[in-house]
Amino acid sequence: MTAVAPANDLAELKRFVVAQATSQGITPAEYGAVLDGVVDDGDGGPGSWVRRWSEAGERLEREGRLLEAGRYYTMARFPYPSGSARREAEARAREVFARWAANLPGLERIEVPTAAGPVAAWAGGLSADNPKPLLLMSGGIISLKEQWAPVLLQLAEFGLAGVVTEMPGVGENPLPYDLTAPALLPAVLDAVADRADTARTFALALSFSGNLALHAALTDPRIRGVVGAGLPVHDFFTDRAWHATVPRVTVDTLAHLARTDAGSVFDALAPLALEPDRLGAVDIPVALVASARDEIIPPSDTDRLRRSLRSLRLRVHDDVHGSPRYFPQTRLWTLLTVLRMSGGPLDRRLALGAQLRALDRR
Repeated sequence: MTAVAPANDLAELKRFVVAQATSQGITPAEYGAVLDGVVDDGDGGPGSWVRRWSEAGERLEREGRLLEAGRYYTMARFPYPSGSARREAEARAREVFARWAANLPGLERIEVPTAAGPVAAWAGGLSADNPKPLLLMSGGIISLKEQWAPVLLQLAEFGLAGVVTEMPGVGENPLPYDLTAPALLPAVLDAVADRADTARTFALALSFSGNLALHAALTDPRIRGVVGAGLPVHDFFTDRAWHATVPRVTVDTLAHLARTDAGSVFDALAPLALEPDRLGAVDIPVALVASARDEIIPPSDTDRLRRSLRSLRLRVHDDVHGSPRYFPQTRLWTLLTVLRMSGGPLDRRLALGAQLRALDRR
């Protein structure tokens, strides 16, 4: 049974939430106004992390801004629902997103059968009459599927169908985060095989889900390319010297997902390390955004990918984990890379390439 986590370190929470908030379009002024009023990490009391973010979400919900409200509830449950207040915030994030999505015929909620029970996901562009290549998206250890699901509405113009799921142990995914976790990806493909061209699947798998995508690609030939960001490969799971530097919030979150305690989590996850021979057996294109000052993923893991993969496209940002200062570039680059892998519309690729070059020049 997972041990009850102590209150998070506020300085860490405030530092690491920036990448998540930025990726959701919450501006520095907006998240700064919330963080300035946070005085503790209690379970929903006045001035607590959960209460401050939830109050901001409630204001947006009253104004009918459901998608934005969901983003704030998602920040309230960050990094994972360790208490009743965070569990309530996570439930509210799902509920307001479902209300927002109910008016959009391009989105649908699906369930993927697994041995641990159904895994909920959001999908778009599925069609038995016109099956399209599939983009399978997953965030990292703190990302709800609702954070990324709006991207599904844009995929039709790129000739893709899409599914957004969650890491094992996150949100509505009942699977444990262990060596069985990579089986989730083939299960998703099986679930939509009658409405998508799953033989041409491309995984946009951020952070820790990128490791799962590489594992899955070794056994499932339907996965034709992997695009990731901040991807743990080997040393993150095995280097004890590095483990001593990993932020506590990350260790506690991993322990929650792996259903163990912080002192045992790296031993529990060690089997997920990809040895050089296994990386060398990955015979599909892989693309990665790496952060030069990543405080979570060791630089040696990126070096391993350089040395071992047959095909690697790499983009490095001078930033911390998640490269929050470069989020617009990361978003454009990852989508453009998926389209290059899938042979997406040339005009869209040219347009995205021009936008990316303009951002880089700034």
